[in-house]
This record gives sequence, structure tokens and C-alpha cells, in this order.
Amino acid sequence: MISSVSFHELTVIELNEAAQYYESKVTGLGVAFLAEVERSIKQIRDNPEAAPLILSFVRRKLLRRFPYNIMYSVVEDTVRILAIANQKRRPFYWYRRR
Repeated sequence: MISSVSFHELTVIELNEAAQYYESKVTGLGVAFLAEVERSIKQIRDNPEAAPLILSFVRRKLLRRFPYNIMYSVVEDTVRILAIANQKRRPFYWYRRR
């Protein structure tokens, strides 16, 4: 059972920038983006091993409706969100995050 979720500090910035971008395009779309991220994190908490491993310790959860992935690792009872990564951005830019 997962008891906590933590975020890499750059992940918080990525999340806020993406939400602001979507909100600037269509009113309410940024809120919808945040809701989708929240829904996906809940799924990760409920079943952390459901998403495929892409590295030896990192899993990738695809968001619905938005071209983003949640990159995360699981250590004991904690999920560590490493990136909210745009799928069109250079791959593995977040690789050195822990």
C-alpha cells in the first residue's frame, strides 16, 4: 500500500507551466489538465505497478486527453513523481532526477 506521494521540485514547475499554457489557450482547460493529472496519480497510488517500466526503476503513466506522461518510481511505500513530461519534448531529459 502506498502511503505517500512526493514530487521532484522541477516536476511542480512543469505541472504549473503546462496548466498555465492550457489555461491560456482555452479557459478551463488548465483545470481539466490538473484534474487529469490528479486522477492519474490516484490510479498510480492504487496500483503503482500497473504502468510499464521504461527504465530499471522508472514507470510511465500516460495521461488521457493530454500528450503528457507521468514518470515515477516506487520506493517502499512512497511514489516519487520525477516528471510531468510532454511527449513531444526530448526524451529522458528528466533521467537524472531522483
